[in-house]
Amino acid sequence: MNEEFYYIVSKICQEDPRYHADAYEFVMEALNFAQKKFKRTRHINGHEFLEGIKGLLMKKFGPMTIPVLDYWGIKKTDDFGNIVFNLEKYKIISRDRQDQYETFKDGYDFQEVFDKGYRKQLAKRLKTMRF
Repeated sequence: MNEEFYYIVSKICQEDPRYHADAYEFVMEALNFAQKKFKRTRHINGHEFLEGIKGLLMKKFGPMTIPVLDYWGIKKTDDFGNIVFNLEKYKIISRDRQDQYETFKDGYDFQEVFDKGYRKQLAKRLKTMRF
């Protein structure tokens, strides 16, 4: 990220203080992650973006995902939609006509995915390990 990005994010955070500046940086990283995951060089849709966000959160933060999200001010997938549209407002990212905020509403339950889901993944990995 460059200085201009951080300057714009600081402006966004002044206008909309609900989310920590780190959340904006993460969303940009998740966009890149999702584009690679879905083999796209440009646009991904909201569902793909949410899947990329989920995958990167699990990869980077594992069992600490929910506390990190709480620190960032993110309580549900709708919040990612707000961040995306804040970034779009300042032309950091672009959208096409089909992109709607509603795509981000109730995408998945954080407790189900990042707590129970993480435990299930961990249990599967432990079963395959030999001690």
